[in-house]
Amino acid sequence: MTPLLQVRHLKKYFFYKGNPFKVVDDICFSIESNQILGLVGESGSGKSTLAKTILQLYKPTSGDVLFEGVDLSSLSAKALKVYRKHFQMIFQDSTSSLNPRMTILEIIKEPFLIHKIYSNKKRAEQRVLELLELVGMQSYHANAFPHELSGGQRQRVGIARALSLNPKLLICDEPIAALDISIQAQIINLLKTLQQQLGLTYLFISHDLAMVKYLCTHVAVMYLGVFVEMAEVKDLYKRAAHPYTQALLSSIAIPDPLIEKTRSRIIMPGDIPQPSTELKGCVFCSRCPKAMDICKIKAPLPKEIAPNHTVRCHLY
Repeated sequence: MTPLLQVRHLKKYFFYKGNPFKVVDDICFSIESNQILGLVGESGSGKSTLAKTILQLYKPTSGDVLFEGVDLSSLSAKALKVYRKHFQMIFQDSTSSLNPRMTILEIIKEPFLIHKIYSNKKRAEQRVLELLELVGMQSYHANAFPHELSGGQRQRVGIARALSLNPKLLICDEPIAALDISIQAQIINLLKTLQQQLGLTYLFISHDLAMVKYLCTHVAVMYLGVFVEMAEVKDLYKRAAHPYTQALLSSIAIPDPLIEKTRSRIIMPGDIPQPSTELKGCVFCSRCPKAMDICKIKAPLPKEIAPNHTVRCHLY
């Protein structure tokens, strides 16, 4: 069966004065229909650039992005516009992603006009009201402007707009990072309900490992443009293999003060290197507490250490 999304050896380099910034470097993965792949990693690891390259907002340096078996980079602008209906994005900053001069009705209705979905104005407006109800808002919100809504309400509008074209895949780029803790849980539960109700597939980008564990079915851990580990959620959180994944998981707070006080944490020294840094060996070598001599000179290849569990590390 053909995966809904398949990414093969995808690279996205930016060049400055002839020097490459390897923001996405040889990424391979696939997402089946109805799966939720969580993408985690520190800021600067390339998560958002990967998302925008998948959506063809950035032209790939090399590699393929296949949606239902169709190579998106080979499509003309007109053909790509047709495919864009099937994959949409939910942005982190709901304020800047919504036009402040448009009402909520106009914002959600705009995709209908671009893709010429409804010729009947009344039917289009009725569909907007249905979408608002779907994301837990009231019909009177249609006449409001973005600045009149709370942050959580604006993010619900962003979700409604993303759903307006009945997509199969949603790319959620840290959709809860800018929200209060209490509102984050509401949005995550909404996304989970919508996924089950509409049969959606998600690529969920986040730095919140607890939320990823709650929502996602699979996890990919990204560091400096590379996937260092991929596994099903239940396997990764029980048997994290890569030292970077282990360090990230050790940072998750446990809601028990006694355990939290006594448990050990893995502290990573330094900061994530710049993508322009030329690294011969493992990308995590400079911060890894388990680094060996080979890690400095040879980049590890991905190895399957268990069914559906791969890791890039010389320890395996």
